[in-house]
Amino acid sequence: MSLRKLLIDFNSYFASVEQHLRPELRGKPVGIVPTMTDSTCCIAASYEAKAFGVKTGTGAGEAKELCPDIILVEARHRTYVEWHHKLLDLIEQCIHIDLVLSIDEVACTLPRNWRTRAQAEVVATKIKQRIYNTAPTIRCSIGFGPNVFLAKTASNLQKPDGLVFIDIADLPQCLYGMELADINGIGRNMKQRLRAAGIHTVEELCGARKEQLHKIWGGIGGERMYDKLRGKDVYEPPVRNRTMGHSHVLPPEERVPRLARAVLHRLTQKATVRLRHGSYFTGRIHMSLKFLGGGRWHDEMKILETQDTLELIRCLNRLWNRRPNKRNKLLAVGVTLSDLVTPENRTLRLLDRNEKAMSLNRAVDQLNRQFGNQKVYFGGAHEALESAPMRISFTHIPDLETEDDVMSS
Repeated sequence: MSLRKLLIDFNSYFASVEQHLRPELRGKPVGIVPTMTDSTCCIAASYEAKAFGVKTGTGAGEAKELCPDIILVEARHRTYVEWHHKLLDLIEQCIHIDLVLSIDEVACTLPRNWRTRAQAEVVATKIKQRIYNTAPTIRCSIGFGPNVFLAKTASNLQKPDGLVFIDIADLPQCLYGMELADINGIGRNMKQRLRAAGIHTVEELCGARKEQLHKIWGGIGGERMYDKLRGKDVYEPPVRNRTMGHSHVLPPEERVPRLARAVLHRLTQKATVRLRHGSYFTGRIHMSLKFLGGGRWHDEMKILETQDTLELIRCLNRLWNRRPNKRNKLLAVGVTLSDLVTPENRTLRLLDRNEKAMSLNRAVDQLNRQFGNQKVYFGGAHEALESAPMRISFTHIPDLETEDDVMSS
């Protein structure tokens, strides 16, 4: 056997946590939504709801049409992060976690003496049992393979509560029944590029030459895909943050310009705390607006790298004043900080008078950590303190100490 990796995928994670904490939801179709309005969409669905065609991205109104009995539940992201850490502790009692891929996926390396199918099953059964004993509604699919890529592929083949093995001896034939979109790393754009190159099936993908995939991917990513499909343990360089930001769909009462602007201030202050916590400086701020009834607008500003909240708020105000359709109601707003650099790579100012501002930032961050988030903040966000709560993305698990409804200098 050549089983080296296992991947654990918590099934319908957000919905499963809610069903555990609220017994009245168990066995019923549940959709998790950011806000309680029909204009939003489901960010998760229980398996009972999925049976009716409700999935991630389904609009709340459409979900009610597909499944009239669906129960929509407003997301509690702090709770999901807390349970994420509880579940990781349970797994660590069985096997060491090498890599946290997302809020609902972790990967582990099997010790050399655990790499037979029988021994791997013992580990998987122990993990599943510990989770079941703690929270019976939270199920997981576990995949085993020679690398993390194939272990993840295996975990996707049987849901919920699956246990699937992919061994080198099974390759590549065991993959032929899959669609290209089922292969991790092949999204809509890559699928189009593969088809343009004459590759329409997974069998054709597995049969392609390494040089051909290098050309299709436009670089070493194609060579990595070639090796991963063959069970090689491919080194993936750590992904560095390229952007930091937040967006928020506005409930009806916040769709007037005054309150929408306050939400933008809150989003900017949240993003800047993350920026400092990660020891980054930003060289660009981007603001996006979505108008009620249709239409979008965005603009950005290039700046000398900074992590000062007040400076970024000044930039935000200038972008806000440049927006068109100033009387139109807004449906959603967003702020993104990009061109991120570490302190040693930032451009130094000729006359750096920023030390007082940075001292203030550090002091206010410390006050919020010590006495609770939102104790100190810039006044532009005052009317939006209860807006834009913590959100979990596919690539970012919030730090509860610094990001839980945090407001800072």
